[in-house]
Amino acid sequence: MEHPAAAQVALDAVRRHVESARPDAPTRPGPPTSGAAPRIPRARHRAAGALRRLADWMEPPASALRVGE
Repeated sequence: MEHPAAAQVALDAVRRHVESARPDAPTRPGPPTSGAAPRIPRARHRAAGALRRLADWMEPPASALRVGE
């Protein structure tokens, strides 16, 4: 090996990465949560409802979908 110090740094990084999957690995606390509901899910729900109503409005009537009867 040309750079023994670099090899040691690489081995330490690999060892930390492999051992991070162990059940007793250290964990970081999650971000603090506030009491209010997040705005993004509500906005997604409203957008999905609006798109669904638009699709229902644009859909042709069932009688137009029957072919050959």
